[in-house]
Amino acid sequence: MQEVAFLRQNAEKWKQFEALLRSGKTADPDRLADLFVEVTDDLSYAKTFYPGSKTTQYLNDLAADIHKAIYRNKREESSRFLTFWRTEVPLAVWASRRALLISLMLFSIAVGIGVVSAQGDAGFVRLILGDAYVNMTLENIEKGDPMAVYKQAHELDMFLAITFNNVRVSFLAFAMGLLASFGTAYILLSNGIMLGAFHTLFFQQGLLFKSLLVVYIHGTLEISAIIIAGGAGLVMGNSLLFPVTYSRRQSFVRGAKQGVKVIIGLVPVFITAGLLEGFVTRYADMPLVLSLLIIGGSLTFILWYFVTYPRKVAARHSTLPVHEIA
Repeated sequence: MQEVAFLRQNAEKWKQFEALLRSGKTADPDRLADLFVEVTDDLSYAKTFYPGSKTTQYLNDLAADIHKAIYRNKREESSRFLTFWRTEVPLAVWASRRALLISLMLFSIAVGIGVVSAQGDAGFVRLILGDAYVNMTLENIEKGDPMAVYKQAHELDMFLAITFNNVRVSFLAFAMGLLASFGTAYILLSNGIMLGAFHTLFFQQGLLFKSLLVVYIHGTLEISAIIIAGGAGLVMGNSLLFPVTYSRRQSFVRGAKQGVKVIIGLVPVFITAGLLEGFVTRYADMPLVLSLLIIGGSLTFILWYFVTYPRKVAARHSTLPVHEIA
């Protein structure tokens, strides 16, 4: 069917839907559900045959408005909290998947740069990590306790300080997306280079495996959170750079909302990483099996909630309009 014929056939119906939404007479959730089904059917057809057209953009916006109306008219119960974590955050993560992949790639490249630079230049590690930290670490290694830095503060004080720092770094990675993604890229690169230099320091002392076992007890969640927050920042930054069929303002608002949901989804990760670093990492001599269980469990959770589960939720909500930003 030609787009003109498609418009002629459905325009009156869509106008009625718009009028109903504007009138405020949308308290009946069943009626809203029916509207949503009809509009998303039309949206699916338009995406298939008229991708990128103004008709498709219009239907996407109309479907989004109906979806919002459904949520406005639902009673706010305890299930709303579960819906946010079960559906809204995973959908935001799924819509951000390309940006998350780019964030992972940037961070991985930066780690590689840190490793290669530290291997090629004896002063690079001190330049990146600072003389005070390197000297302290070398002294701890000579004393036979290379991970003593994690035992210096009281557990609760350390937990609070680390959690705050994790939130600060991750929020900064997200907020720097306001600089058209370049700010977020800088945060990812600088943190990745720092991590690469850190690992090289312990490798040069013959303690790489031990350091990995200890650091990644909390680092699996901590580093994952930085990468995911970086992806959220890229979503917001790319919404400014590439508005596609939306106005730049509309695109930014959508991208910012999407990124904020991803960041909120990281809150339990921040807290758990802080708990592990404050209360568990200090026990550097724990059994190997226990260390591997904690690291493996953390990695499994990240891969499940931020990779596998969002794909499944997206498949169940395939007709839901989602603002996907590369």
